[in-house]
Amino acid sequence: MNPDDLKFSKSHEWVKLEGNVAIIGISDYAQHELNDIVFVELPEIGKQISAGGEFGVLESVKTASDLYSPVSGEVLEVNSELENSPDLVNKEPYGKGWIVKLQLSNPSELDSLLNHTDYQNLLKG
Repeated sequence: MNPDDLKFSKSHEWVKLEGNVAIIGISDYAQHELNDIVFVELPEIGKQISAGGEFGVLESVKTASDLYSPVSGEVLEVNSELENSPDLVNKEPYGKGWIVKLQLSNPSELDSLLNHTDYQNLLKG
């Protein structure tokens, strides 16, 4: 995925919209800050998540970090490859390292997210 096609939250998660499905992962900046990710706690399929709500945890050799959903919806799918290969989040944060797919319940929430340029400016700021 090209970061220019994604929307970003200030808590470093990204969203790619495919129809009414939101694919969510963490930014390259976030995976770099966490360093070597060794475990990913994934939500249950069917769970309802609100924008800003916690949906999982990333554990690295340095720390554990909560994941916050940039949008509201129902968990349709989780990236089960992360159970055996959590390092995919480090290797391909915008590709095979995606974390969850949600059935989007409020598309207008996307309007409050940052485009890639604004996100990069946030990181510099």
